[in-house]
Amino acid sequence: MSAHDILAAARDPVAEAVGTGRIAGAALGVTTASGDRAVHVAGHAQIDPIEVPLLRSTWFDLASLTKVLFTTPAILRLVADGRIALDDSLTAAIPDLRQYDPSAPERRLTFRQCLSHQTHLPAVEPLYTYGQDPATLRAFILQRVWPAGPPCYSDINFMLLGIAVERLTGRPLGDEPLAPGLSLRPDPAQCAATERCTWRGRVLRGEVHDENAFALGGAAGHAGLFGTIDGVLDAALCLLQGTALP
Repeated sequence: MSAHDILAAARDPVAEAVGTGRIAGAALGVTTASGDRAVHVAGHAQIDPIEVPLLRSTWFDLASLTKVLFTTPAILRLVADGRIALDDSLTAAIPDLRQYDPSAPERRLTFRQCLSHQTHLPAVEPLYTYGQDPATLRAFILQRVWPAGPPCYSDINFMLLGIAVERLTGRPLGDEPLAPGLSLRPDPAQCAATERCTWRGRVLRGEVHDENAFALGGAAGHAGLFGTIDGVLDAALCLLQGTALP
């Protein structure tokens, strides 16, 4: 079945959702391992306070796809380069992690455990309510006595991995090189809006929706990546073809 045949099955439900106002717009895309690609866009990139048409070139907040399309490849490249090993503890990159308690369980966490969400760390924490200074919040993440719980899908795991990437590369996440169609600093005028945020008091367009990522400076290991439909499909094709890492 071609990419166009697969995409055709989703067009009518999307058209109905846009037409009835249940969603403002959508960008649909399908790619196959052979490189066959089909794309369809419909509706608006923004409806409040003005209407902005949705284009194939519109940038979207990719939310937790940041974990898959940015942070995980960044860690795996560092492994491939011999900078770290998957079963190294995070302290190989972040020696000050829980530095005041040498027996703290966080000091035994490995890159593999964080990548696969096999840690005791919670799913999420409202870090943005503690302040908005990125450096101080990063220090808080590293020194927090995290409550123990069963393994779960955890933003905290990837916040720690993002900090590790910054330490190992010596640059902020926002300065990491990205493939065309992916960005941590998109042009707001080319972005789809996400919501009218009650905390920030404005319609969010071109700034990360995730509150914790915003408070951490706009880019973090768990959220902050933006992309176009073709940028995401390019990344998906690399995964399908096994070329995601150089």
